[in-house]
Amino acid sequence: MWLKLDTTVLAAATLVALVLDRGLGEPPARVHPVVWMGRLLEALGRRIAPPAGQAARRPALTVAAGALAWLAGTAVVVALAWWGQRWAQQAPAWVQAIVLGVALKPMLAWRMLRDEVAAVEAALAQGLEAARDRLSRLVSRETRALDAAQVRQAALSTLAENVNDSVVAPLLWWWVAGLPGAALYRWANTADAMWGYRGAHGGRDWTHAGRWAARADDVLSWWPARLSAVLLALSARRWPGWSALRREAARTPSPNGGWPMGALALLLGVRLDKPGVYALNPGARAPAAEDVPHALRWAERAVAWWGVAAAALLALALMREVR
Repeated sequence: MWLKLDTTVLAAATLVALVLDRGLGEPPARVHPVVWMGRLLEALGRRIAPPAGQAARRPALTVAAGALAWLAGTAVVVALAWWGQRWAQQAPAWVQAIVLGVALKPMLAWRMLRDEVAAVEAALAQGLEAARDRLSRLVSRETRALDAAQVRQAALSTLAENVNDSVVAPLLWWWVAGLPGAALYRWANTADAMWGYRGAHGGRDWTHAGRWAARADDVLSWWPARLSAVLLALSARRWPGWSALRREAARTPSPNGGWPMGALALLLGVRLDKPGVYALNPGARAPAAEDVPHALRWAERAVAWWGVAAAALLALALMREVR
């Protein structure tokens, strides 16, 4: 049986989660659901992916094993979220909003993303080595050989992509399917971050074992990524054009990541590239220090749109109840 949330609770819990994220940031790792997801994925990954340098003996079986492991983890995560929502819905509406807002918060990570991107820029003012070290906390790519422009490009690309992954997508799935929807997306996105590689990563070969995880994240991120591009454009109060967004999005191997990253590149008028992987807005200049505050401000507004929408929805729902 699926559990439908009351509109008042849905909107109020969204506001609670956004306020908690902005005010408190991330919960401790020992109680963070996404950290738990990561540990489960790490344990499952050791069983399905061969060590790096050791090719899978039967690629089709390795793909199937990756799919089954992903589905097993999904069942656990969604069942726990479903049970938590069902338990919360036995309480009065205001209690539901608080409890579900607290449960939703770990699926979002805007404050952490904002602070880390700003910290990379601050580290660049201290020196390139400090910036490389700080960037390595934010991205999975190798940072030791990056110059200052590439460090800034990586930070801005990650900002744009994670506006989707850390805010827009989990909130959209929360509005569609409640806490189970948000938890499903966060599981899929974390699995893609840990398993979704074409080749070796973390000492294991994910060419086949991570294929299902990568595709699942592509499916769940399809609409949110495009919405993220639109929200960034609204926040910058300019529209680069749908054809321009589609052109830039097509430059990345991901069907989704290029949308928010391409939007930010066009809005700033800069080039964002990852050597050997993609080059967005390739004819433009490299980003400068003054571009980072603009990007952070636009991303902040893109997040704030969710608060505005939730507040409006809550007001409408309360007005209907009064009538």
